[in-house]
Amino acid sequence: MFTMPSGTLACPDTGRQRRLAAQLAGMIPGAATIQVGLNDPKHAWPHPHAKVKDGAGKIIPVGRVAAAVAARWITRVWPEADWSRPHTFDIAAATLTRSDLVTAGRGR
Repeated sequence: MFTMPSGTLACPDTGRQRRLAAQLAGMIPGAATIQVGLNDPKHAWPHPHAKVKDGAGKIIPVGRVAAAVAARWITRVWPEADWSRPHTFDIAAATLTRSDLVTAGRGR
């Protein structure tokens, strides 16, 4: 696929992102956002982990396996993202944004 001078795809495939959002919404009812990273504080080596939040910003408890699966699916849909920093996946919009930009009030 052709790319723009900025390096983004000229015609991005948003179908994958929307399918992922639908799958995650079905797997984790009530989830609005999923924060994904590879630096799980419980491990000394890179390990995928996820924090799931509802629409009000409250953390939804999910099992270890469900969190790891969600994190792996998201990282596979966006392999070009800088995974040395956490990212937030918005399920309603099917978009991924670096988490430090979300907390600072800026978009990507």
